[in-house]
Amino acid sequence: MSEITHFIAIPFDLTDDGIVAGQPFKCATPASAIERAKGFWQILGHAGAVAFVRTGYPEAQITVLRRFGTVPDKLPI
Repeated sequence: MSEITHFIAIPFDLTDDGIVAGQPFKCATPASAIERAKGFWQILGHAGAVAFVRTGYPEAQITVLRRFGTVPDKLPI
């Protein structure tokens, strides 16, 4: 059985409770996840965003591809 791989971009916003994760967005490629995360931060005005790849199921390995702006040190992913 082959491994499942997801490329994901997730925005982060600053609230009264601190930095909060937004809705994750699945992408087709690592490059599109990076561009989507950059867009969340630079164009849509979120405090920050992260592009990452999640491989495997049920045990998932997370690899951060790129961080933009303000994001928590420990990601809730």
